[in-house]
Amino acid sequence: MAVQRHSPGARSVIAGTALTDLRPTPAAIEREVLAGLARDPKRLPSKYFYDGRGSELFEAITRQPEYYLTRVEIGLLEACAPEIAQAVGPRTHVVEYGSGSGRKTDVLLDALDDVVAYTPIEISRSALLESVAVLGARHAAVEMLPVCADFTHAVTLPRSTRPAARTLVFFPGSTLGNFESSDAVALLHAMRATMGDDGAAIIGIDLVKPKPILDAAYNDASGITAEFTLNLLARLNREIGSDFQLNAFEHRADYVVARSRIETHLVSLADQAVRIGAQEVAFAEGEEVLVELSHKYTDDSFDALARSAGLRTARAWNDPTDAFGLRLLTRAPP
Repeated sequence: MAVQRHSPGARSVIAGTALTDLRPTPAAIEREVLAGLARDPKRLPSKYFYDGRGSELFEAITRQPEYYLTRVEIGLLEACAPEIAQAVGPRTHVVEYGSGSGRKTDVLLDALDDVVAYTPIEISRSALLESVAVLGARHAAVEMLPVCADFTHAVTLPRSTRPAARTLVFFPGSTLGNFESSDAVALLHAMRATMGDDGAAIIGIDLVKPKPILDAAYNDASGITAEFTLNLLARLNREIGSDFQLNAFEHRADYVVARSRIETHLVSLADQAVRIGAQEVAFAEGEEVLVELSHKYTDDSFDALARSAGLRTARAWNDPTDAFGLRLLTRAPP
């Protein structure tokens, strides 16, 4: 799962930007989908939410009044960016996992001193190229080295032309919470390898709060989150030739207090069968397919997670309402 530092393999130049394209093939997606649907209960991988349409819908979600996360995080990042820059130091190579639109990245790059290079790792090719075009225009002195890939697998990190003093892994949002605890530890351990002995990571974490606030954030009144969830099926139909009927499933998200997490499902509205490749998968009426987890953390639960990956919380920032936090992680002493 670690990002590897080697000369990249397949690269292309688009609008002056060298793009490393490691997108999963349709066959790989199909295998992963069938493996998830063979589990009990069934699952679909949330990383495939983010095709071009999915990325557009997610950006729309971040602007809904119920969805506090992005709004609060950007305000927090703007407030603590000077302290982050002082803690990290100059001449960094910034590596971002799941870069999305790059709104938060823009704030970080503005604050840091003499950024050498920026490597966003994003599974949506269209979102990646759009964000790099915007960021490249705003930060002309920063070498843009985008990688289109699934960051949960080993990814080759392109070498920057100018040597960096350290690597800074940037993982904003609440994406870490989308992983089961063991997978989150593995991902943090991979970040530890990527940032090296002298590097650091900035991680965004959504904090535990009352159930009504969380339920509303993942079930907006406009129905955009529901459309975003169902778009996963539309993408699978287009890319692997499955025949999901979108009107035969509905979005359902619920905050489970005992597990401190939102659990998002697609619920089958009828007994039905879906063709995926050469296989037919049966769904019972009312059957739930888990498509996303969104864990919420306390200071103690996150610190324990970081320690399990050989990391320590060097600095911690929360917004004034303790809704969201940013954590600066470094390697824990041996």
